[in-house]
Amino acid sequence: MRRVFGVPRAYAWGSASAIHDLVGSEPDGTPLAELWFGAHPSAPARTAEDGSDLRSLITEDPEGTLGYDVLARFGPQLPYLLKLIAPQRPLSLQVHPDLRRAQERFAAENAAGVALDSPVRNYRDPNHKPELVFALTTFEALCGFRAPRRAAELLAGLDAPVARSLHTALRADPTPSGMRTAFTALLHESTRPGPEEVEQVVAACRERAAQGSPSPRADGIVCRLAEEYPHDPGVVASLLLNPVTLQPGDSLFVPAGGVHAYLSGLGVEVMASSDNVLRAGLTSKHVDVAEVLDCVDYVAAPPIRIAPEVFHGATRVFYAPVDDFELSVTTLAEGDCADGPRPLPGRGPRVLLCLEGSLAVSGETRGLTLDRGHAAFVRADDGPLTIAGTGTLVQADVP
Repeated sequence: MRRVFGVPRAYAWGSASAIHDLVGSEPDGTPLAELWFGAHPSAPARTAEDGSDLRSLITEDPEGTLGYDVLARFGPQLPYLLKLIAPQRPLSLQVHPDLRRAQERFAAENAAGVALDSPVRNYRDPNHKPELVFALTTFEALCGFRAPRRAAELLAGLDAPVARSLHTALRADPTPSGMRTAFTALLHESTRPGPEEVEQVVAACRERAAQGSPSPRADGIVCRLAEEYPHDPGVVASLLLNPVTLQPGDSLFVPAGGVHAYLSGLGVEVMASSDNVLRAGLTSKHVDVAEVLDCVDYVAAPPIRIAPEVFHGATRVFYAPVDDFELSVTTLAEGDCADGPRPLPGRGPRVLLCLEGSLAVSGETRGLTLDRGHAAFVRADDGPLTIAGTGTLVQADVP
C-alpha cells in the first residue's frame, strides 16, 4: 500500500477550480479537466515513496501487485483507470469502441506508422473503454438515443429545413435503422448541414423556448451547445439523444458503442484502462465521423443508471456489467467505528481516493491515513482492508 499522485490533464473543456478545490491544489488559471489515478501508458500515476510510477511498480512485481487472478485475466497491467473529471464546457460528441475493434484498429494504425501521440490517431491502445461516472455535484450529460418517435416529436415543431428533413426520416422509419439514417445525415461529410442550416435549427429552438417549448430542456441544450460550438452539426444531433441529470451520489454507465457527451459537473469516473475516444463533433480535436458511425449502437434505450448494493451499512458498490472494474463508495460518520474499524469490500489491486474527511485504511501488514484529496494504491498481496475515521472514500477494484 502506498500513496499515489494523480496526473493532471488540462483539456480546454475543464474547470479551472473544481478539481483543485477537491484535492487542495493551487489553481493556476488553466482548465484542469481530469486527474488520472491509474497505470495507463500515457499517464501513469506517480507513487509517493520514490517518485516512480504505478506502471513501473506493477511491471516489477505483476503477481504481487495484481494478484494471480487479475494477472491471468488481463496480463501484467491494471485493467481500469480511475479519474476525477470536471467538465465546465461540454465535451465532444463521442463514442468508445468495443474490444475487438480496438485491437484491430490499434494494430492497423501501428502498421500504418501513425505515431501514438499523433493528433490524427484514433486508437492509442488496444482496449475498449466502457465507463462509469459517479456524480459529486449535479452532473449533466447526453447519453444514448431517444426513441425515434420521441425524437420526431421534438423536431416536428421546428421551422428549419434540416429539422423537417430529420422529422420526415424518423416518421418514415421509427426504428434503429431510421435513427442511423438521421444521425448519419447530420454528421457524414457528404450530407452534413452547413453553418447556415445549423443556425436555422438553433434559431428555431431559441424561438420555441421563448414561446413556451414542449421540451425546454432539449431546446436549452441546443442553444447552449451552439454558444460553445457554433455551426457544428453535433448541436442538432443533441435533439436525437437522451438528456441526463445526475444528482450527487448518482451513477451513469456508458457501454462501448454508446454515443454521449458530458456537459458539466464534477464526478469520479472509472473505466477500462484506455484512452480511445472517437469524436464526431463539438470539439476542436481530431474528428473521424466514419469511424464513429461504424461504432455507434443506434438502438434507443434509457441511460443506464447503476443502483448500488450496500455492505456493512457504510459501503455502496456499483457493479457495472463489465469484467474490468467496479466502484465502491464508503461513507463513515462520527461514531460509526465505535466498535472498531469497518471491513472495506473489494479485492485485488485497488485504487483509493478520499473525497472528504480523514480515513485510516489498514491492510494485513500496513496502513495509511488518507485525507481529502489523497489517493493510494493497494497491492493485491496487501490482503483484506479495514477502514476507520470520518469521511468518504471511493475505491476502484476488479470484480
